Amino acid sequence: MSGYDDYRCVDLESRATTASPYQLVLLLYDGLLEELERVRGHIQGRRFELKGRSLEKCLGILDGLDGALDHQEGGELVASLEQLYDYCRRRLCEVSVTLSLDSLDEVVHLLGQLRLGWEAVHASR
Repeated sequence: MSGYDDYRCVDLESRATTASPYQLVLLLYDGLLEELERVRGHIQGRRFELKGRSLEKCLGILDGLDGALDHQEGGELVASLEQLYDYCRRRLCEVSVTLSLDSLDEVVHLLGQLRLGWEAVHASR
């Protein structure tokens, strides 16, 4: 790990320990979107092993977001988010095989919109 990576890890840990549940979800979205940009760079740079590792991280973050959903209280919204996360996971699995930047862009767009929505919910509280 480089010095920069060490700094990022410490910074993330300090933000996570003081974050509200809403802020934690925003941190997950931010990390996911950053990692998706790394996937893009790895595909463009033909660094396929690194692309695979980055996609695994993305899938893990999506699993974390999905696992944080409150199925008892969330109703239809939670069911829709669960379906959307599942769709994004399937598209990322396709990206792993096809190396389609268009498919990657679709996932980035969807998750970016979710992040904006979550940020608006957080701001309204």
